[in-house]
Amino acid sequence: MSEADAHLIEEPHERRQLLRGNFLDVRGDTIRLPDGDLASREYIVHPGAVVVVPFLDDGRLVLERQYRYPLSQVLLEFPAGKIDPGESTCRCAERELAEETGYRAQEWAYAARMHNAPAYSTEFIEIWFARGLSLGERHLDHGELIDVVAMSEGELDRLAREGALTDAKTLISLMWLQKWRAGEWALNWRSAEDWSRCR
Repeated sequence: MSEADAHLIEEPHERRQLLRGNFLDVRGDTIRLPDGDLASREYIVHPGAVVVVPFLDDGRLVLERQYRYPLSQVLLEFPAGKIDPGESTCRCAERELAEETGYRAQEWAYAARMHNAPAYSTEFIEIWFARGLSLGERHLDHGELIDVVAMSEGELDRLAREGALTDAKTLISLMWLQKWRAGEWALNWRSAEDWSRCR
């Protein structure tokens, strides 16, 4: 942390766990503000996740349609999932792509890390790109119902423009894809041989 940020830093004073469920770990901390006053912060502790931007040889993108219970609606999203204990993010990307879509990739590229809800969660999501896809068998988790669809970048862009694409990780990943295709942002692709070192 830089000295220039010292006037912004909040220090933990007392830590409490409010809820520990199968998925959520909710904390309620008392913190000390830079001026010495106390305040409270509630947040979710999360192990992190990945999102994968997979594209087929014809340029179409592989996406998923999934019902999201808290919103009571079906969302269009790039494949994504939570990092398992002890799992690397690149291994998680490979696993989630195969489990949810059935696709395996010959080449992978890391794009970026984002913090999707920093006001109330420690969660980060890493964006990975995958190409050279071959289709195999899916292995969905119990209770996971997912339709796999292929769409052009133009179709996805139109949905974003019209407000029909609302998933934040998918919108940011689409931006990354467009910047890369325009030659403005770089991706460092790794072959399947190099990829094996990631595991």
